[in-house]
Amino acid sequence: MSGVKKVLTFILLLPVVVASGQDVSFNPVSGRVFTPYIFNPAIAGSRDFLSLDLLATLRDKQNTQLLGANTRLGKTKRKSLTESGTGEYSNIGIGAYILNDNTGFSRGAGAGIAGAYHIPLGREKHSFLSLGAAAKGFFSHYPGDDDLNISERDTLFPDLDAGIYFYNPVFHIGLSATNILSGISGNDSINSSGKYILNTGFKMLLSRNLKIILEPMIIAEMSNTFPEKVRDFFHPGLKLYLGNFCMGSYLNDYDRIPFFFQYKYPGFYIGTFFELPRNTPFYKKDITAEIAMGINIIKNKTAYNRKDQW
Repeated sequence: MSGVKKVLTFILLLPVVVASGQDVSFNPVSGRVFTPYIFNPAIAGSRDFLSLDLLATLRDKQNTQLLGANTRLGKTKRKSLTESGTGEYSNIGIGAYILNDNTGFSRGAGAGIAGAYHIPLGREKHSFLSLGAAAKGFFSHYPGDDDLNISERDTLFPDLDAGIYFYNPVFHIGLSATNILSGISGNDSINSSGKYILNTGFKMLLSRNLKIILEPMIIAEMSNTFPEKVRDFFHPGLKLYLGNFCMGSYLNDYDRIPFFFQYKYPGFYIGTFFELPRNTPFYKKDITAEIAMGINIIKNKTAYNRKDQW
């Protein structure tokens, strides 16, 4: 068995200590913007550097924290017996995350690990096709309700995700299947039915000197339950890059007005994400407030991913 097959087999069979009564792929909401490898494992390692990400959300009585990391594994190329070697990246990307979730009426935690194999396309190796899979699981505790005669209950259920992803410096498109085991078994007791997710976007250079880039994006999702309106299949977004600053919007809920900000410092970033109620005063309906922080550890400058790139 080759080294690549051994790594992928290890990732798929690795036991995961998991937990959560919520769908980890979609909580927090800003994960679609800041950490997309959570819902498509093929994205793990696509940026050629180690990224550590912390997302936290607060909405009414619910609060969620997600800590994740993803990177492209390195390899050592030895030029001669006397040289120590130079660092290069392999074709293997990995990612992992842990989750803590409190909905106000139940508590849970979760974890998952993902592996991806990135296939370079063309001589310049600026475009890649990636295949990925993730093993995860959920545990939730419901304290029960004596008034409704509902007893205390614990739920533990493992699950799998899989995805494919094409990307280059200006365009990306991916398709993933999340909560595969839940979809096969029809188990909806943990509120995490199977989903198919398409995500795509492209970057338009508006000003090279001012480093202004516009990136339209869209995420489409389909599950075994049909939404009331066709528009609910589609969640558009827009990013505007102004040098080290990024601002934009991601429409996760058509009844809310979303916006986010992100600033990239050398080696780390910080961001915020908000959803305000539409046509309703904010004090009459809860708002979604999230914060994202991350550390980017870049091993080498590569043709695809330099320090001045997002």
